[in-house]
Amino acid sequence: MTKYNLLIVEDHALTRFALKTAFETADFVNQVYEAEDAQTAYKIEAQNKIDAVLMDLGLPNINGIEACKTLKTKKTGLKILILTSHEQEEEVIDSIKAGANAYCSKDIEPEKLKEIVLSVLNGAAWFDPKVADFVLKTVANTEKEKLVSNEELNLTEREKQVLALIAEGLNNTEIAKKLDVSINTTKAHVCNILQKLSVQDRTQAAIKAIKDRII
Repeated sequence: MTKYNLLIVEDHALTRFALKTAFETADFVNQVYEAEDAQTAYKIEAQNKIDAVLMDLGLPNINGIEACKTLKTKKTGLKILILTSHEQEEEVIDSIKAGANAYCSKDIEPEKLKEIVLSVLNGAAWFDPKVADFVLKTVANTEKEKLVSNEELNLTEREKQVLALIAEGLNNTEIAKKLDVSINTTKAHVCNILQKLSVQDRTQAAIKAIKDRII
């Protein structure tokens, strides 16, 4: 099994310790790093190969949303999961715009959180059911950017099928099985889709697909 390096960014020492303890025993985790603020997180990310970040929103000095934006700029393939007790619409939407791949409540069960982290590492997006409804509503009601037609995007029928499955939250392995194609073929389709939609990751692709009614 592939093993991943995680970074926990949380200013409360007890919560940080609990998360680190939980993930150190996960079979898909290689190393768990920890930071109490955004500045420390930037340094750790620069010095180590980090695959995913568990990010608190209420950080001192630089909040979690700004930290998410900065880390995504530094490394576009980085997976970031917001883990917070905040459920306000504005913060959820701002987190998505900042590039977050998942938004989880802190009252989530540890084993469920491990499942979510692994699914995000494998390409899925996940939003807590408490916020999922208004995420979709807000995306649908956001002031529309210029809609781009399928002809302009030049998406193939297969790419549109893959994009629809991405929007459903399926990872590459699940998409390959669903469409009865190889994992390499699926990865190639996903890469083409991201390029054609001019987005950085699958979460942004799913949001754009829904907002611009591409699927």
